[in-house]
Formats: sequence, C-alpha cells, structure tokens
Amino acid sequence: MRRRITFVQRPTAPFELDQAILTSDYLSIRDVDGVREERATFSFDELPDDDSFITPPILSTRFASTAAFQYYTRLPSLDKFITYIQKKICSGSDETCLAQAASIAAADSVDINFDGISHALTITGFWSRSPAGGWTEKIWKPVKGVMDQVEVGLLGAEKAVEPEEIKMGGLLGVVGTDDKLKPTLFSFPSRHHPLPDDATYSVSFPPPTGLHPAMTISIPRTSLEPPPAPLDATCALHTYLTLPSTIFGDKYQLDTTDPLFLDSHHLKALRAVAGETDLEAPDWFVSHWGSNWLLELAIPDTGDRNTDDWNVTIPLHLRYLRPSESGYRSASIPWPVVFWACTAEEGTKMGRNPFDRVNLGWEGLFGPRTMFYQLHPSHKDGPSSRRLVEDLEIPVLRLKEGSGIFQSKSIELGTVVVIVLGLLWVLWKLGVVARSSGTGSQVRRHSDKQKKSQ
Repeated sequence: MRRRITFVQRPTAPFELDQAILTSDYLSIRDVDGVREERATFSFDELPDDDSFITPPILSTRFASTAAFQYYTRLPSLDKFITYIQKKICSGSDETCLAQAASIAAADSVDINFDGISHALTITGFWSRSPAGGWTEKIWKPVKGVMDQVEVGLLGAEKAVEPEEIKMGGLLGVVGTDDKLKPTLFSFPSRHHPLPDDATYSVSFPPPTGLHPAMTISIPRTSLEPPPAPLDATCALHTYLTLPSTIFGDKYQLDTTDPLFLDSHHLKALRAVAGETDLEAPDWFVSHWGSNWLLELAIPDTGDRNTDDWNVTIPLHLRYLRPSESGYRSASIPWPVVFWACTAEEGTKMGRNPFDRVNLGWEGLFGPRTMFYQLHPSHKDGPSSRRLVEDLEIPVLRLKEGSGIFQSKSIELGTVVVIVLGLLWVLWKLGVVARSSGTGSQVRRHSDKQKKSQ
C-alpha cells in the first residue's frame, strides 16, 4: 500500500519550519491550518478476498472508452464502510490503521476508484476544515510488509503566471527514506479552479411543495461576477442536478425556447439530460435510479442595479409513491452543483493534475479544454452544517384505519361503488336505446305493409 498525505495551507495562515519536523521514524506536524487530502493506493494482491453478489459475463478484457453509466443512491453515513475497512483491511492490533479509517467519518468527500488496467484500488479522502488549533499529529514511517511508502506534502498556493494554471510551492518528503523535507515549486494546467469563499449559493423548495415542487437556487449578486478566466474565454453559468427516481423534470418543458418561460425562471437552456424521464410512470414502475440534468442559467444584465439574490427556479414533479400508514412519504433531494464553464485557449494542454477529480458526471459533458469554476454551497444553518440535502414530504394514500373519507378502505369501497353505478348506467342507456330502436322498426314495417296493400 502506498499512502500520500497532502496539506494545503490557507493563504492567511502563518507557517514556521519547526511546525514540521522529519525524523528517521516519523514526521511531526503541529498546528497546520489548511485542507487535507489523503490517498491510499492498494495493489490487487492487497485487497481482501470477497465473493461478488453477481458474476457478470466478461464482454471485453480491456475498456476502450470511459464509463457510460452512472448510479446514484443516498448514503446517510459511512459507518458501515468504515467498519468494513477496520475488519477487512486493518489488523486488530494496528491502532494507526483503525484511527485512519475512523477519520473518514469527518471527511467532506471520499472517492473510490478501481483501475481495471493496473488493477489498483485508490481511496481518496478530503477534509476542507482542520480541527481546532490545526492539524497536529505524528505520521510514522511504513511498517515493512504492510505499507510500501508514505509521502507527505506541505504546500501552499502561489500566484500562477497563466490563468489556466495552478501553482503550488512548499515542502515534500518520504517518511522513513528522506533525511529532511525538500522544497518544491511546480505548476500545472488545471480544469478545476477555485473561486473566492464568498462566491456561494443556496437551495430551497418554497412551501407548499405539493406534487410539483420548484427548486430555487439563490445566488448573491456578488457571486455572479465572471470568473478570472483568460480574456478570450467564453464563460457560462451552469447547474447540474442529480435527481432520485422519486422526482423528475419535464424535458419537453425545460427544453423549450419560449423566452417568457425561460426569463421567468432565469434559465437559458437545457443542455443535457440522462436517465429516467417518463412523465407518467409511478416510482415503483421506474427501472432506473433517477436522472441527471445539465442546465445553463441566465445571469442579470450588466446594467441591473438590483441587490437582491438572483433566484433561479427549476420546475420539478414528484412521482406517485406507495401508500403509507401516515399518508406521507419523505424524499431526499441532493443539492445541485453550480459552476462556471469557460473555454480554454486552443493550444492549452491539460496535462496531468495530481489533485484532479475525474468522473464527477458533469465535467464529461464538456470538451477536454474546458475550465470549471465552482461556486460554494452555503447552507441556511451556517457553515457548520454539511448536509446538502433537502427533505420533502410527499402526500400518498393513507393505509392506517381511522376516521375520514380518505382512508384506503373508503377509497376502495368508493371506487367499487362508482364502477358498479357506472356499469348500471351504461346498461340502462343501452336498454333504452334497444327498446326505442325496436319500436321504431315495428312502426316502419307496419307502415310499409299498408303502402303495399294500397
């Protein structure tokens, strides 16, 4: 196993050389204020032996293209994943491994990637906030036979020469191999670039939501300033929605070119949609996990002096869900991603980025030279809240017996009564028509006989 730990200090955080001391056995860091990324890479032989629930047929021994399918499911907690690592990967006596696995619970994001060509499993955790007082710990050298290498980097962002580049400088070292930390300075073209901390957005569903809720994305006017992209770049504001099967958008409605509809919702165009888009199917009939939507957002005119938040509304629709005893079911809707997409110069080469995140779902919908500037989600409960999910209560058929006409038994009985009454009414009408048509034919036959006799 190879382990790589990277600390990126905040620009305003001070740093002294005695905050990082490298010895032959460990690296001691003290009061490091910044973000942390930790990456562990396992070879195929190091992975635990487990049987798959299914054995799919091997259609090809080599993948010639990127993944064409996506899957989303709500995972409220990583506790089971942490327990799996502690039991399957860590030994019971390895306190360091157990503590590292437990720290995943506080991570902002966890990426798991398996390379089918190199047969390597990579787990990457990211922590955007340091503990109170900063990161303080000892990072020990690898144990022989358990870990191959431990790399540590203490970096800070520098001002890049080119707008499409990110420049980093700081100290690097391999614990147990290097005698001292080595200074480094490097830059690389990057597809993803940061925006100021005040470039934020929030998401809400104004009540009452009913069966046709409208997702509202509120963006402060200061967050709508164009990103610091190259002068010749063309930038557009986008949002990418990941919707579970319980909720969906109407692609015919959102794909309209009606300027009145688009202006009223502050939308510009629907750029891409994938997944389940059936407008009539109930949730239990839907075979897909949900759908993805890429929308280009409109921005205020340059001369607009309004200081209120720029509210983008996206009309959505809830599917019919199974009955419940309470008469309601809950649906959890994840927050969308809001970002600027800017074209890069024609000759720009997007080289290897050691911190790049790929297969996010939405970056693959743009060209290889597109640069992204992401806005930061700002929760209404403050920066301490990390739950970027909106919960909706959906009215459904009530199963619980009690008073009221909207009980399941009452509705079933009422449906049967209406069907029987409707059938009797149809039969009665048919009988009336049959009797009237029979009498009329007899009168006509009688009159015909009289005419013939005359």
